[in-house]
Amino acid sequence: MNDEHRDFLFRSDELPVDLPMPGVERRRLIGDQAMISLLTLARGTVVPEHSHPNEQFACVLTGELRFAIRDGMHSRTEIALAGDIVHLPGDVPHAVEVLADATVLDVFAPPSEGTGLDQGLESPTPPGEEAPDDH
Repeated sequence: MNDEHRDFLFRSDELPVDLPMPGVERRRLIGDQAMISLLTLARGTVVPEHSHPNEQFACVLTGELRFAIRDGMHSRTEIALAGDIVHLPGDVPHAVEVLADATVLDVFAPPSEGTGLDQGLESPTPPGEEAPDDH
């Protein structure tokens, strides 16, 4: 294959690993139109409520997670198990609590350097619970 052709096969165990927050190991592949993140999540990890303009599909490969979404005045919480796919439209606030060690394949479009894991939010509130009022 000559230099003008990009690689088309990637071994997941050879992708660079980063640790965006405690309890999360991430391997990413960023393309022109989409991005995938292979996540290993430890039980008890909470990704605080956040939103991003990207559309996201979370494909649960192993484990159990509680997803919470808030769309305007409406909130929903669902338990996602291995084999489930969660669709999160862009700009919809959502949060995740890892109920059992999990592996998730996230697909984002369009791609971006940062996701909710990179926002560094403090004092995470598990999905389905109200955050304390700071005022």
